[in-house]
Amino acid sequence: MNENVVRVRNLRKEYSGRVVVDGLSFDIARGETFALLGPNGAGKSTTVEILEGHRHRTSGEVHVLGADPATAGLTWKARIGVVLQGTGVLGALTVREYLTQFAGFFPDPRGVDDVLAAVGLEEQAGTRLSKLSGGQQRRVDVALGVVGNPELLFLDEPTTGFDPQARRDFWTMIRGLSADGTTILLTTHYLEEAEQLADRVGILAAGRLRAIGPVGTVGGEDARTPIVRWSEPGGGGPRETRTAEPGRFVADLVARTGTEPATVEIVRPSLEDVYLGLVAEHTGAAAPADALVTEA
Repeated sequence: MNENVVRVRNLRKEYSGRVVVDGLSFDIARGETFALLGPNGAGKSTTVEILEGHRHRTSGEVHVLGADPATAGLTWKARIGVVLQGTGVLGALTVREYLTQFAGFFPDPRGVDDVLAAVGLEEQAGTRLSKLSGGQQRRVDVALGVVGNPELLFLDEPTTGFDPQARRDFWTMIRGLSADGTTILLTTHYLEEAEQLADRVGILAAGRLRAIGPVGTVGGEDARTPIVRWSEPGGGGPRETRTAEPGRFVADLVARTGTEPATVEIVRPSLEDVYLGLVAEHTGAAAPADALVTEA
């Protein structure tokens, strides 16, 4: 994964003088799954639309699969796949007919039967689009994004409307695409989804990239410092502290007080904890409770 298929430098987008994307710079390597995270209004959708060639930037450099999306032609477009938040496609065609028609737009599509199996629509292959449930229609959206066998796949909130089992089945499909060498740019509000699928994440807040890195280390060591929570015997209120040595802290606590705490818990911050802390820091939103702790 030493070739960057996405290269962004100092990307900026303004609407009537209002800056919504402010100086973004990042790369995505070939074969990597990269999750772009952020609250509503952070600039995620605008950034992704610029990378897809659907929106013009105000300034900065953008290269996707070796081309500028703002000027790339149909040959380039055939190399990317896009799963939007929802296309709302309805009609008289069956699922199989619709996918077969759409696959014909691409030079090297995936087999329609393979795609139907991958998104869990084998039993609905002969069902008209207008008769599908909302969750099944969402699966059709995903099928349209992957049927062209793209080198780079954009997934915008792909599992919205999926039940928990369907979401996990979808994760399995995405892992398979990644194993086959597909580069994936994912946006999602499900932090667990990003943890499960992404190699790296970038966290946007107020139009700027606040952190970027591997899922397990993004945010830096301070944000990943474990939290010890405990209650003292006899009704002492719950307390908590951050410490890089939680086991030693608990042992010292017992030695210092001469008794076992009434309750004790060691929490290692997750991606969600890091994300919420960064968003609170840079948007003025209320900080999560885990951020309000003392330092050991």
